[in-house]
Amino acid sequence: MSTYFSFGPDDIVRNVIKTNPSVEFYIYQDEVFFDNYPLMSGAFTGSVPNVPPGHISLYEYNVDRTDLSTRIPGGTGFIVPFLTKDGYLSGLKTVSKDTFDGILYGEDFTGRRPMSASISRELIPFNHELLLYSTVAGPNSATGEFDRVVALKNTLNYYSYLSPHYTYSQTGKLGWNKGTQQVNLISIPSIFYGSSIKKGTVQLDFFISGTLAARLEDANKNGELIQVTGAANSYGATQGSGAIAGVVLYNEGFILLTGSWSLDDDHTESYAGGSAVSPKWIYYGLGAETASLGRSIPSSSFGLRFSGSTETSVITMFTHAIAGELNHSNNPTYIQYSQSIDPLTGSKFYKEPDKLVIKNTISGTFSDLTESFQKQTFLSKVKIYDEDMNCVGVAKLATPINKKVSRDVTFKLKLDI
Repeated sequence: MSTYFSFGPDDIVRNVIKTNPSVEFYIYQDEVFFDNYPLMSGAFTGSVPNVPPGHISLYEYNVDRTDLSTRIPGGTGFIVPFLTKDGYLSGLKTVSKDTFDGILYGEDFTGRRPMSASISRELIPFNHELLLYSTVAGPNSATGEFDRVVALKNTLNYYSYLSPHYTYSQTGKLGWNKGTQQVNLISIPSIFYGSSIKKGTVQLDFFISGTLAARLEDANKNGELIQVTGAANSYGATQGSGAIAGVVLYNEGFILLTGSWSLDDDHTESYAGGSAVSPKWIYYGLGAETASLGRSIPSSSFGLRFSGSTETSVITMFTHAIAGELNHSNNPTYIQYSQSIDPLTGSKFYKEPDKLVIKNTISGTFSDLTESFQKQTFLSKVKIYDEDMNCVGVAKLATPINKKVSRDVTFKLKLDI
């Protein structure tokens, strides 16, 4: 039996839950490690989630599946999104127009799974990088600036009120132009930080032979990445102690590193692909590129830590089954067995039986003792409707709740939106 009740003025509470989950990456020899997750091997694949180390699976499909055949019942084929080409010409965003046009009507075309996300690094511009990393487009022929950085120009200038180091270009002796200077661009997908990166939590570590050579922190919470510790500090200000090596775009998920001073004059490696050079912040994160550069820098590794900021809207709803309500059921087992429930009919009337005896389901303390009759039902489900009586949610109880006629029952429902 269904009964409808309206929420009272104090029955709906809206609030926001704010969390700051911490994230940690470690980069070494062309591999990225995320939150120290180990590589898990499965029965059919070397990686159970079917994504590379340091990546997070976006849909968590195709767990331990390797067979590329599609939709084989009982098989291990990849689960992929698909559509049948028909007169509606509906398609998937990941399927190009040329591919779509080449598919016959009535045939299926598929999307891509699994999909993953991880941090990535690009050094712009640098001759060796441009030769080995083909995904970095060359400079604009008219301006000489790199479009990958120019795309962030307005965003950088917008945050210049926090620090002048955000400014895209400055004139003068200490001026710069981020569109033409060397910029080490670290990209962080939003799935790792939520709505924004929490200010004051960003930490970049440059390790040499397992020892911390230098560290950057946004200690002032204004986006400036300041070199605060590490072996390089013993060399004084010329080695970057207290210097600003870049900025963080908290809301957009980018880190721009421009620090080009040596972090350790006594150590050199093939960071730039040619002869060995000293470690610098513009070489930070080498190995996190989307396409491997094939560099061998066995003595260097990199760490990245930060906390995200997520806000989850929560609606708490209180529904009440008050005493004297919700104590009747249309279930045939609600009345005593062997009573006729057939209606009385005639040429001019239709009447349902009105003196049916309700079965007493009150259990006694002792097996041979029959308790006094009391109406009771068992509540198993609560449905939520909008103002147009459309069902927008269902709450199911693991165990039905006993509702006696003299008893009040309140259900607390929570919904994350």
